[in-house]
Amino acid sequence: MADEVRWLESVGSGDVEEVGGKNASLGEMIGNLAEQGIRVPGGFATTATAYRSFLSENNLDEKIAGILAELSDEKRELADAGQAIRDLFDQAEFPEATAEAIRSAYAELGERYETSDVDVAVRSSATAEDLPDASFAGQQDTYLNITGADALLAACKDCYASLFTDRAISYRVEQGFEHTDVALSIGIQKMVRSDRGSAGVMFTIDSDTGFPDTAIINAAWGLGENVVGGEVTPDQYTVYKPFLENEGLTPIIARTIGAKERKLVYTDSGNEPTENVDTTDEERRARVLSDEEILQLARWGVVIERHYERPMDVEWAKDGRSGDLFVVQARPETVQSRAGAGTLSTFHLNETGEVIISGLAIGQAVASGEVQVIASADDVDQFEDGKVLVTEMTDPDWVPIMRRAAAIVTDRGGRTSHAAIVSRELGVPAIVGTGNATELLGEGREVTISCVEGDEGHVYEGLLDYEERELDLENVPEVSTRVMMNIGSPAAAMQWWRLPAHGIGLARMEYLVNNVIQAHPLALLHLDQVSDDDARQQIEELTAGWEDKGEYFVDHLARGIATIAASQYPEPVVVRLSDFKTNEYAGLIGGTQFEPDEENPMLGWRGASRYYSDDYKEAFALECEALRRVRSEMGFTNVVVMVPFCRTPEEADRVLETMAEYGLERGRDELQVYVMAEIPSNVLQADEFADRFDGFSIGSNDLTQLTLGIGRDDDRLTHLFDERSPAVKKMITMLLEAAHAKDRYVGICGQGPSDHPDLAEFLVEQGIDSMSLNPDSVLTVIERVAEAESHRG
Repeated sequence: MADEVRWLESVGSGDVEEVGGKNASLGEMIGNLAEQGIRVPGGFATTATAYRSFLSENNLDEKIAGILAELSDEKRELADAGQAIRDLFDQAEFPEATAEAIRSAYAELGERYETSDVDVAVRSSATAEDLPDASFAGQQDTYLNITGADALLAACKDCYASLFTDRAISYRVEQGFEHTDVALSIGIQKMVRSDRGSAGVMFTIDSDTGFPDTAIINAAWGLGENVVGGEVTPDQYTVYKPFLENEGLTPIIARTIGAKERKLVYTDSGNEPTENVDTTDEERRARVLSDEEILQLARWGVVIERHYERPMDVEWAKDGRSGDLFVVQARPETVQSRAGAGTLSTFHLNETGEVIISGLAIGQAVASGEVQVIASADDVDQFEDGKVLVTEMTDPDWVPIMRRAAAIVTDRGGRTSHAAIVSRELGVPAIVGTGNATELLGEGREVTISCVEGDEGHVYEGLLDYEERELDLENVPEVSTRVMMNIGSPAAAMQWWRLPAHGIGLARMEYLVNNVIQAHPLALLHLDQVSDDDARQQIEELTAGWEDKGEYFVDHLARGIATIAASQYPEPVVVRLSDFKTNEYAGLIGGTQFEPDEENPMLGWRGASRYYSDDYKEAFALECEALRRVRSEMGFTNVVVMVPFCRTPEEADRVLETMAEYGLERGRDELQVYVMAEIPSNVLQADEFADRFDGFSIGSNDLTQLTLGIGRDDDRLTHLFDERSPAVKKMITMLLEAAHAKDRYVGICGQGPSDHPDLAEFLVEQGIDSMSLNPDSVLTVIERVAEAESHRG
């Protein structure tokens, strides 16, 4: 029996040639990781020996070789050759010894689980599958909820035949594997009743950016094939792995509720053992996993990754009866873990246009072309190279045309769906989970696909101008002046994590409020007072599932800031408190009635003056709670808080008192608080501000306009607006002298040092501690700083 069948607990990573990559991995985890709490359902595997016996007993070797030779010589079409081989398997019979070994092992598995007809998952496990450099994801078939020995044997034969699906034949050719060198093992594993619970996929690396310190978990109701196949748009949770060992922290830095349109469940009647049913409205709105379950899966991911010494792609399932979580597969991640670290490709849109539709961005690239809508894999031969493939979803049958597409857009799917995984492997940008791209994007329409504007990808009207740049991250000079980045969105922080920057000198809170939260904080706190019916309806839709609208604000702000902080930890991340002007606040949903109409908002009720005001204080409390949560509950103590537009030392006192009242006390838990130096009073009274704050960040735009008396947005005065003005440079010199005399940090955030090499040299000469600028300028400025430091000696 050992020649035909092996129990999973008896195999490990060294048995790939006999039981395939998938089954070897399951056995490896059962044998080595159970002591660390990881649960893997029990089962057994048929062997490569059994597969070869099946071929020999039925005289299939020569017949298959002949058909493949005709395919290779172009005497047969792929579809014809694949069908002919699969028909051979269908007509064949198991050798008696193999059939008896499978029946016997199935009966014993039932005894182990105390049932006669145990329900099992039947999965193919090829000997060339789940290798570090070739995933073979989805190339062979899986059968769920199989019960009874006869049904099991039929499913096993179907698994054998699936080694010669059209997609599997093509994939082996592309990967350089000889068909006859690959054998098939079959994994027969006790089903987890996730049809009554949930299931999904976890990557132990950010699958889009290659950031190694996060685990990305996708989750949906029912059996997991819907998530893997892209049938649904799942929930997505992102966990910062380095903090998982501290059980006092909850480092879930992102949490998105997906549509979860349907679920795959057991069926009691009919020919099929499973069926897809629509989810209820309640199921679509609800989170699939609790925080505790998310953290447990992430901890398991760390254990698995550590054991295999590489990033992993893990499938998990939750039993709806017991509530227990299980790992049902683990394979090496094959895209980001092999990406070169020496260069960074960046794309930039030089123009924008009308957004037709949006979805999840996959691939961090831009592409354009004509739309071609393909409804079925049966029509893939009609696809024209270089067009934008638009379809409902993809599966492995689509791979031959996916590699020929300029970009891919799907109605359904999440970041771990087949379309997303294969697009990354192929280097083709994709937007998944759009909802109705197949309806909106007409045949032949010219579009541009942008996956470089954050987590959300956009399909633009027309062929827009864009450029690609290759940044060399090797041989970057070492400098003593800290070069940092200005960042607005969490997605941008993750996109640029590879840059040799030393932290983030300006993280703008406004992006998260404007683009993620969208509603005015006072409108959230006092929804009953919002008189605009449309605004109230929009807020109700945004906050669906949130009884506490203030918590909606805090949660989204905290997770956004945490993602930015995670991208640089333990380097400092300076988060500027909100600095909208009144007209910008009024532009938020429900904001009009909570904001005054000011003649000059640039010099009005902005920055520090709002935080302690009775008219805004309770909204500021939400910002403070979000920052407290990021530092205390998630663990990102690298976050530094910065106060903008603080006009006087007395105002600084009031702001610091208010922050302390709301849980952000300077010095407590090593909290540092900086002040923006953007008003002449910040410079002229720098010694007094230095007594109250840990550092300064020069806001060169505001400091220039207030020093020279020039509106920075006045087109007629742009010829006078210059950060290099002697008056502005004198202000900077005065600030540095006063601040450094009191041992206070001074940085500058703005594009001046990248736009003007002489300004960078001046700042180095004056002893600036840091320069923070847009990410795409970092490498250029490091080189300029290195040159300036060499001159200074």
